Amino acid sequence: MSVVLITIITLVGLGIVSAIILYVASKKFYVFEDPRIDEVEEALPATNCGGCGFPGCRAFAEALIKADDISDMNCPVGGEATMTRVADILGKEAGQAKPQVAVVRCNGTCDFRPKINEFQGASSCAVASALGGGDTGCSWGCLGLGDCVVSCDYDAMYMDEETGLPVVIEENCIACGACVDACPKDILELRNKGPKSRRIFVSCVNEEKGAPAKKACEVACIGCGKCEKVCAFDAITITNNLAYIDPDKCKLCRKCPEVCPTNSIHEINFPPRKPKVEKEEVVAEPVE
Repeated sequence: MSVVLITIITLVGLGIVSAIILYVASKKFYVFEDPRIDEVEEALPATNCGGCGFPGCRAFAEALIKADDISDMNCPVGGEATMTRVADILGKEAGQAKPQVAVVRCNGTCDFRPKINEFQGASSCAVASALGGGDTGCSWGCLGLGDCVVSCDYDAMYMDEETGLPVVIEENCIACGACVDACPKDILELRNKGPKSRRIFVSCVNEEKGAPAKKACEVACIGCGKCEKVCAFDAITITNNLAYIDPDKCKLCRKCPEVCPTNSIHEINFPPRKPKVEKEEVVAEPVE
């Protein structure tokens, strides 16, 4: 028998043996994938933004399939309509997630928080935060280098050249949370949009005591507790010298901004307040 024929027979034999091994292995280690995953993934917006808390739409689809209850799971891009379609596919009940938007919890503009030095490093908040506390006396506030803006894929943010702070374009924001993750100072937060897009929140994250916080920034929260006392709905708590308004408890009564001595509580999209009418003092005439 020639060498060529032996070689051919050997190769064919090896191929057959390899094919048998691969077939057996594929059967032994086969992982079943629910066909509904593809169907759910097609119902999702395919933005892979991570706003749902999972690394991409397919991972979210897999999580939705496995979950017994999806009422607390939400796709910020697709919103309620998308989650309703997903619920119909899975035969589960979708929750009614409240629309959210990113808010900037820092009001330390150049007027209120003047620079005391100048950062000369890379134009990155992450780098500046790692190397120091920023250019101002407040080491808690916005660094103004725009990592949040860079992280946003929806043109929902820009840096205001006058204030040095990021601005959220509400109609473009999908509440994906990318800017929240990108901020090393944690000044960005996703909050409920609220009825008629009205919101009230404390625009400060400084946890220093009152005097140092006020010295670093004129509009810093000083933890005085006046807002907490005036709130009739237990929506405000003071922790580590800092007030926080719970968006789920807040009834938007607008009493807290009125009593804040530093104007650190912001009220968004409300109509202008009516000017207070001072009552004339009535002086009683002496009785003759």
